[in-house]
Amino acid sequence: MQTDVLIVGAGPVGLALAIELGMRGVRCIVVEQHDRVGVAPRAKTTNVRTREHLRRWGIADKLAAASTLGVDYPANVIFATRLNGFEICRFENNSYSRPGKNPLYSEHGQWVPQYELEKVLKAHADSLPAVEIRFGARLQSLSQDEEGVTARIGSETIECRYLVGADGSRSAVREQIGAKMSGVTLGRHCNAIFRAPGIAKAHHLGPATMYWLVNRDAPALTGPMDRGDTWFFGASLPGDKKLEGEAAKALIRKATGVDLPVEILSNDEWVAHRLIADRYRDRRVFLAGDACHLHPPFGGYGMNMGIGDGVDLGWKLAAVLQGWGAAALLESYERERRPVHEYVMEEAVANHALLPKHMWREGLEDDSAAGAAARAEVGATIKAAKIREFSTLGVVKGYHYSGSPIVVADGSAPPARDFQKYVPSAHPGCIAPHAWLDDGSSLYDHFGRDFTLLVTDGAASSFTSSVPVKLLKRAGLRELYGARYALIRPDQHVAWRGDELPSAAVLDTVSGFAGEPGDGERRAVFRA
Repeated sequence: MQTDVLIVGAGPVGLALAIELGMRGVRCIVVEQHDRVGVAPRAKTTNVRTREHLRRWGIADKLAAASTLGVDYPANVIFATRLNGFEICRFENNSYSRPGKNPLYSEHGQWVPQYELEKVLKAHADSLPAVEIRFGARLQSLSQDEEGVTARIGSETIECRYLVGADGSRSAVREQIGAKMSGVTLGRHCNAIFRAPGIAKAHHLGPATMYWLVNRDAPALTGPMDRGDTWFFGASLPGDKKLEGEAAKALIRKATGVDLPVEILSNDEWVAHRLIADRYRDRRVFLAGDACHLHPPFGGYGMNMGIGDGVDLGWKLAAVLQGWGAAALLESYERERRPVHEYVMEEAVANHALLPKHMWREGLEDDSAAGAAARAEVGATIKAAKIREFSTLGVVKGYHYSGSPIVVADGSAPPARDFQKYVPSAHPGCIAPHAWLDDGSSLYDHFGRDFTLLVTDGAASSFTSSVPVKLLKRAGLRELYGARYALIRPDQHVAWRGDELPSAAVLDTVSGFAGEPGDGERRAVFRA
């Protein structure tokens, strides 16, 4: 085999997967049909959970340094009739992007263009000897047997053990394995990146990452993208119209109410869907990210959820390739991720249901007592509905893998769903509860690359195991974790917890060997 894993697509999903594999010494080749990263990216929110993964990879600080507006730039979302019009309401600290320590997470969110994130991910992936990235390389075809996959990439043939399609909504890998997307189409949208010198200071609303413009003739969404008064602009246009030429410039001026020279730097269009693949896998070929699930971007979930796919699949592929994980790990990928996708898609669709064009009402721009009353009423409606989009830690960190075949249940119930309120829980399948330690470090900083056995009362043991496990003794965490011991997976989810040391059967389950031939021969030896 020329490589262990062939990854098709060098966007955030493919790069995250490559990092997970490369940091464990698993050989992978990433092929990308474009000639560079960051081709027409739309995402701008790197959420708390994704930045926690970047911290685990040792590059969260590099992304913070790459912030185009500065990491301290206020992550406000302002609803107004126009930039030079009337403010309707505002949300502060969108996606928990304010720097500083919070007991619930190890990293704050960050407003940063996707192309900057991709540069940071690519630089880190390039630094890993096991990772090779090739641009201008398009998948032509693939075939597979019980030993591996053969892929035709341009004029070259690459043989690998596994192949992953992280190649987006028009996935060639999905087409090759015959997986089908199903769901609904929600609406067409047009985007543009433009430059308007002086626009940041040409209004009285103050700094924000997004301005929702609610008016009759040009409802839209805009905000700063990069240095030099480079902004994004989005609107719903009829038919096949695009944001291009003089018409686009005129629409931007009308929507913002700011009469400045406008230069259109790029434009594209996209269709909001709620689609999910009927399967994420065909034997040795997997799908991740937009290749297997699509939803509206409202809430900033799409890219982040795809990176979560890469993390989940990455450590499992590495475990199987390195021999300490069994086939059940790979079977658990779709079992764990599909419910998360369904949950997040529901949230994104709900957010898409209230756009600027839906918020308009007669008199909203009137400079009168009646206009002020209308704005107050609409503002209250927006505040009640859109908190679900901008304050969503319960979605970002509250999902879980309860019921997974590689998670050991303990009879407890997972926390109830709440889009806003995140309740830390060590219920098996949940993300491990976070804590800041006395030395200022995060508890997460001390987890191992693979599994971690956390001893929450600090008393301790030594052990040997066929599964790579780091022993971590930290007193004072028993109440937070609800048990003396917690076994933490490589992706920081709790795999098991209990007051007695985990048995060999527990380790067989979490590594996928339960029920396999030889079950019971893998033994872990613990000494109190």
